[in-house]
Amino acid sequence: MATTSELHPDIERVLIDSASIQRRVRELGEELTRDYAGRRPVLIGILKGCVLFLSDLLRETRLDCSVDFMSAASYSGTSSTGAVRLLLDLRNSIEGKDVLLIEDIVDTGLTLSYLLQNLKMRGARSLEICTLLDKTECRKVQVQPKYVGFKIPNEFVVGFGLDYNENYRNLPYIGVLKRPA
Repeated sequence: MATTSELHPDIERVLIDSASIQRRVRELGEELTRDYAGRRPVLIGILKGCVLFLSDLLRETRLDCSVDFMSAASYSGTSSTGAVRLLLDLRNSIEGKDVLLIEDIVDTGLTLSYLLQNLKMRGARSLEICTLLDKTECRKVQVQPKYVGFKIPNEFVVGFGLDYNENYRNLPYIGVLKRPA
């Protein structure tokens, strides 16, 4: 747990400490290693928030896999705009491949719903979601991640890759942002 001296001044409280994140990422890595044994999945990181999670997850899996990235936006500040824009597309084809989307957080489901529809049309053999955080009470469309790090309440969180206006991504924990920040 972050001590008071380690807590960023804009953070109200730590929701998930660094040790808990690392323990859960290790468990997810073991689960993915079991589930994808004998296959060569493509892990698609959804930028930018996934970077820390994906990096740690890769180190915890024992898979022969490839990595690609996509970037989509549906947020402005702390709220979803409702419209999803694809900012960066895959470099390689996923046709006939097992695909695992790696997300930092699933809340409204709008971005993932858009990405899932987009990727299904490209002929992936299988398509699953692995997310660090799942905020189910915010869903606007039904999206069900197969692999979930933590279910969290409807609070605006930052840290471990998640940001507010490009700040706080480097915090080693998931924290609840103070309102004035």
